[in-house]
Amino acid sequence: MPENILVCTAWPYANGDLHIGHLAGAYLPPDIFARYHRLKGNNVLMVSGSDSHGTPITIRADAEGISPRELFERYHLRFLETFQQIGVSYDLFTHTDTENHYRVAQDIFTACLNNGYLYRKTEQQFFSETEGRFLPDRYIEGTCPHCGYDGARGDQCDNCKKLLEPTDLINPRSKTDGSTPVLRETEHFYLDLPKLSDQILAYLSENKEHWRPQVINFSLQYVKDGLKGRPITRDIDWGIPIPLEGYPEKRLYVWFEAVIGYFSASIEWARNQGRPEQWKDWWYDPAAKTYYFIGKDNIPFHTVIWPAELIATGRRLYEDDPAKQLNLPYDVPANEYLNMEGKKLSTSRNWAIWAPDLLERYDPDPIRFYLTVIAPETRDTDFTFEDFIRRNNDELVAAWGNLVNRVLGFAYKRFDGKVPPIGPAGLDEADRQILAEVEAGFETVGDLLAAVRLKAALEEVMRLTRAANVYLDGKAPWHQIKEDPAAAGTSIYVALRVIDNLKILFAPFLPFTCQKLHEYLGYDGQLFGRQYTQTFTETERTHVALCYDHSQAVGRWEPGRLPEGQPLRKPAPLFKKLEPELAEQEIARLLEA
Repeated sequence: MPENILVCTAWPYANGDLHIGHLAGAYLPPDIFARYHRLKGNNVLMVSGSDSHGTPITIRADAEGISPRELFERYHLRFLETFQQIGVSYDLFTHTDTENHYRVAQDIFTACLNNGYLYRKTEQQFFSETEGRFLPDRYIEGTCPHCGYDGARGDQCDNCKKLLEPTDLINPRSKTDGSTPVLRETEHFYLDLPKLSDQILAYLSENKEHWRPQVINFSLQYVKDGLKGRPITRDIDWGIPIPLEGYPEKRLYVWFEAVIGYFSASIEWARNQGRPEQWKDWWYDPAAKTYYFIGKDNIPFHTVIWPAELIATGRRLYEDDPAKQLNLPYDVPANEYLNMEGKKLSTSRNWAIWAPDLLERYDPDPIRFYLTVIAPETRDTDFTFEDFIRRNNDELVAAWGNLVNRVLGFAYKRFDGKVPPIGPAGLDEADRQILAEVEAGFETVGDLLAAVRLKAALEEVMRLTRAANVYLDGKAPWHQIKEDPAAAGTSIYVALRVIDNLKILFAPFLPFTCQKLHEYLGYDGQLFGRQYTQTFTETERTHVALCYDHSQAVGRWEPGRLPEGQPLRKPAPLFKKLEPELAEQEIARLLEA
């Protein structure tokens, strides 16, 4: 029975390009996971979009002298291009400045208010006398009261990861002009997190077994330390208006409305498919599993605050049946940080490898491979160009690529471009053993992928690849063919079947080269389907989204049976060898930037 799997990825602020830390932490892992489940035949919905309303956008727009909409639309389109190039297979990648998202976010605000989980509070908020406005939290910097870090923001300290209020900061200052703001009274709506504390704690306690230890332990401690009400509105003119009379200058806080995007994007996707109720398969089916792929700095927003919002809505939004409840996150496999060349990534110091730049110089699958090999699943890891080049050459080129090249090239040249038949002697023990070992990988690798242990899954596929190379070297069909062409044909037949199966095991990680290999082996059709952009028209605006058509996908997570005599297509190398001196050139490029 197919499962309903909802794959949600962090919504990137549309104020700058994506870098390798974003790819490794939040975007490639869910794509690998989603591709596996699609191959398994499960009903997968993968959604996200550009976060259009965050203060990082208004800050950069102010600096460039353009409107926030101009800025976010520029980077939204760049995100679409990057995701297409690297192969992140969203069913829908939209953004939060759509009429659909406005409506859903406002409906959730209203539901939370009607259910008694919002309250009004007059508070003191920082006001810039030099700019004549209240300052959103990210317009304020200062010293963190918990760890002493001097660059803490008004909403969070990037050093110790504590969530903050702007008034918590020591020596606060305006990010825009460095002036010292003053406190003035203003009224805001708050989410009553203390009122939801027991329900959130019970929810977290149910997930101790399958969540990553660092995620569940952090989340439980976060709640046990005591939750405080958090403001969900702010004084700003960019964002979603409050659906109440009397608050014309207030907008929904981005941390409150951006996570709603997972829900609103699912609704938008269903509407675009002409099946407007289908989103309920993932949000109301209690057997459905919902996964949220994020970086560790976003853990509390997805393990505490988003579940709190869902509980506070009454969990029956757009559904008449009172027995149905919106699904809370099944798993939040948050990743740690990816460092670079021994130092922390820093966009402010331009110490980062920007995804569009990297994709101009390197093919997508080697990037996907390396970022998975070093993925920061349980601890911070380090990207180095020297290691990237070494692993490309030693593992992709020498192990996997060389296996494919040797076998397909030999078969195409010596067996009339066809899969050779099994010889009269049949399969021997070595033949049966390698076939059985690789076919068993569908279970072992599949179990690791299902548990979101992506690094271990890729390591297992590479182990099987090395075993296949050992088999091929032992058989040496290039020698066999001189004495016993039929035996050589059997060896090549077995090797081709092994490669055909490894193709599927590698496919979630290396979709581009596995598609090429699929075609070299004589098959037609797309393993995963077709990715495309589409423009959608709403009542008052249009927007461009990234979509995927999986309806014609032919890939299946099961052992293949490559037919004897199947015509092969002329093969070509899957990967390029990279010269070691490229590492020094890349470091020089970084230092010059």
